[in-house]
Amino acid sequence: MLTTATLNKVTTATSDKLKALKLYGMVKAFDEHIKSSDNNSLTFEEGLEFLVDREIRERDSRRLMFRLKQAKLRHQARLEDIDYNHPRDLDKSLIKSLSTCQWIKDHLNLLVIGPCGVGKSFIVCALAHKACIEG
Repeated sequence: MLTTATLNKVTTATSDKLKALKLYGMVKAFDEHIKSSDNNSLTFEEGLEFLVDREIRERDSRRLMFRLKQAKLRHQARLEDIDYNHPRDLDKSLIKSLSTCQWIKDHLNLLVIGPCGVGKSFIVCALAHKACIEG
């Protein structure tokens, strides 16, 4: 039977090893699991899956944050935030087709034109945000 001091030493060592491997998502999940009261409820496979899934989510999140930071978007816009009711002749089907980001994969450029104040920058930022999400 492990004493509390021995268990703390083991968990600290494990956490340090995960940090040395730069598995920060696993470190967070491991620490949360140790602090939770039901830490004996998972099988080894379930626990490992939990750690790996958390690491993948953390890495995806970091990549997205890096892309958004590099993009230096003027507006925090998302495609879902575009108001199609405003009278500016936006083609909803065109925006939907652009949201697939196929134009980026095909190495095409996008030119958004229109009068001042209709939301061109907002639309471009929303499309750029979607592109960051898509990678």
